[in-house]
Amino acid sequence: MIEFIPREQRLPRLAGAGLPQDTIETFVRAIDASRERLEEGTLREAIQQGRALLGAMPLRSQRNAAQKLAGQTAVQLMADATWRFFRRQAVPLYRELTDGGRRSLRVEALLWEAAARWPDILPTEGQLAEECERMQADKDGLEIHQGLFVSMVLSDPACGHHLIRSMLRPRAESLALLDEFVRTGRADLGKVKIVVEGETAHVTLHNERYLNSEDDTTVGPLEIATDLVLMNPNVRMGLLRGSVVDHPKYKGRRVFCSGINLTRIYQGKQSYLSFLYRNMAMHNKLYRGVLLGDEPDSLDVSLTAPEQTVEKLWVAVVESFAIGGGCQLLLVVDHVIAEKGSYFSLPARKEGFLPGTSNMRLPRFVGERAAREAIMFDRVFHADSPEGRMIANQVVARDEIDAALATCIENAVGSGMVSAGANRKAMRQQTETLEAFRGYLATYAYEQGFCHLSEQLIRNLERHWNASQRKL
Repeated sequence: MIEFIPREQRLPRLAGAGLPQDTIETFVRAIDASRERLEEGTLREAIQQGRALLGAMPLRSQRNAAQKLAGQTAVQLMADATWRFFRRQAVPLYRELTDGGRRSLRVEALLWEAAARWPDILPTEGQLAEECERMQADKDGLEIHQGLFVSMVLSDPACGHHLIRSMLRPRAESLALLDEFVRTGRADLGKVKIVVEGETAHVTLHNERYLNSEDDTTVGPLEIATDLVLMNPNVRMGLLRGSVVDHPKYKGRRVFCSGINLTRIYQGKQSYLSFLYRNMAMHNKLYRGVLLGDEPDSLDVSLTAPEQTVEKLWVAVVESFAIGGGCQLLLVVDHVIAEKGSYFSLPARKEGFLPGTSNMRLPRFVGERAAREAIMFDRVFHADSPEGRMIANQVVARDEIDAALATCIENAVGSGMVSAGANRKAMRQQTETLEAFRGYLATYAYEQGFCHLSEQLIRNLERHWNASQRKL
């Protein structure tokens, strides 16, 4: 979160940058002016000066203690001024960019259009591509402002619901692939592959080199796969499974998912934005379905009207383990079959950021006390433990998984699927309404930006992951 820095501490903390006193004083005056006026021009001037101050120092990882404090102070002062500006201006801009809600913009498109309107205040796609060449430890918080903007949009009920609905719509890539997928029953999306068998679509993760981890290269394909399964009229149920990997420790075995690729984060290749569309789109489509139709949306629709998504049942098969993002997937599907000896974990504290929507969803499965242990104290849930059985519906031996899966499919698909979507929608009225989800996302978007760019994250990765010695 934004650090409160008393006025009397600003100049002394910034002095550690070793820059001319008048440069520092000019920046502080610009920050004060932007806080008072809440105008685009004054805020842009303050941010330009703050970025120049940061650029005059060594790279973040090479700064001494005083320089690091000065850099952190500049980033926090800019974030505070930007947050105050967004509290007044973010919602009006959202209404303008979406033409009063008639345009449905994905969160990434929204941020690029907003950056074009507010240069310097929000980073452009080009600026972030350039910053992506830096190690994570050398980034100075450009993406924090993205989180502040999205959080403020989500904090408004009408705009927040509209943005969530926009993220539930199928991607353009999915629509382009749909006819071929319906015709052939197959889709090769690189890191994700789909094969339709009968009325079930088998979606398999193929990021074998990294034990089927999640990253910027897999989240998009998995969302497209989810779209295709939900839109295919010949498919009644989706199945998530990890591929066979060639890692020495698991050679010849299937692995479900090892969570986010921490090496990519450490090396600065994992965008903050991917956290947003992963949780707002891919996971949410598994949980809520896809929103079809091409009629214009609106900001004036009822926020409590029944959801109009197309939904199907989803089954996940966990072999070896489901770590981090893999475990998060289990919380949005309808049935989990787990291999005996497998385990589920959410090592968020050791990683240094929020584990998606697990803070909201995991307590429903294992209770709040056990969820706190898992998220903040590294508790592991073994599939055949009492808590593990609260996440997994079935725990079977490795050589019995295929038979258990066949029986599960027959019981679900063979009994008819007319009421599946209706029952899912009705159940969410008790477990997780769209309004509850919107409120959670507003907090998540805000906090994750600071976590993603924190020094604690870097220390955690070096201590628990030996990240400085790993290569992509």
